[in-house]
Order: sequence, then C-alpha cells, then structure tokens
Amino acid sequence: MKLSTREDIEAPLAFVFDTFADTEGWERAAMRRGAEVTRTDRVQGFGPGMAWNLGFTFRGKMRRASVKLAAVDRPNSLTFQGFGSMADVTVQVDFVELSARRTRVTLGTEIKPRTLAARVFLQSMKLARGKLDRKYEARVGALCNEIEERYRLSVAKAR
Repeated sequence: MKLSTREDIEAPLAFVFDTFADTEGWERAAMRRGAEVTRTDRVQGFGPGMAWNLGFTFRGKMRRASVKLAAVDRPNSLTFQGFGSMADVTVQVDFVELSARRTRVTLGTEIKPRTLAARVFLQSMKLARGKLDRKYEARVGALCNEIEERYRLSVAKAR
C-alpha cells in the first residue's frame, strides 16, 4: 500500500531539510508519545546506516520494529526503512526548492505486509482509502505548519 502527499512550506530548503533530518528531535518526540527508542548503530554524526529499535503500543499490543536511515541525498531527499514482524515500511521524503524562502516537501510511505494478518489489515485500510488519505495529508500538513512556525520564530529571534 502506498500513501503520498506534498506540501509547500514557507521556509528555506536548508532549514526544512535540517528539521526533517533532526533524528534526535524525532527520538524525543517518539518518547514523549510513549514509545521506547534505542539507537543501535555506531555511526558518528548524521548519515546512512543510522538505526533504532522501537517499542510502541498499537491497537492495544506492544509492537517492536527497527528503523534505519537508508539513504541521504543532502538537501534533496531522505529515505527511512522500517522492519517489523508484520510489515516493512519505506518512507521517502523529497525536497524541492521553489524559491529562496519556499520549499516543497513530497512524502511517500510504502507498506509491504509480511504476514497474512498484515495483508488482511492492509486490505481493510484500502477499503477506507479516502479517509486514510485525508488523515495522512492532515498529519503531514500539521507537521509542515509546525516547521513553518519554527522558522518564523527563528527569524523573529534573529532580529
């Protein structure tokens, strides 16, 4: 199953890329929401090969997954891969500079089931595709609005 959306952000390309590439910020955000996050790689700094083990509650059960940063093309794209017992997930984030202060973010997620139960679950998600697409777009839109707000605050502080 594939989901994708794109949003335009009123912020420079470098700021938007750095915000999406702030893995420590994403770790903290996941932990605030109750997930267990453990970094498992030995990569120094930011780059492909970074990896994490995650523990989180989904549909009333504790789930485990591993996530790795598969590819970085600074400042054009980021690719993350997630592996769980039920499914594999790939998240591709592409960035395009529209102007000096405007960036287009295209975010795509592909979910590949590993088990029959996961196939059935994804099939039920496909039946509610319209609602799922709207939720996905709303979440990505909220994230992009938050990035715009961070940029506005950083510009205001600099003045």
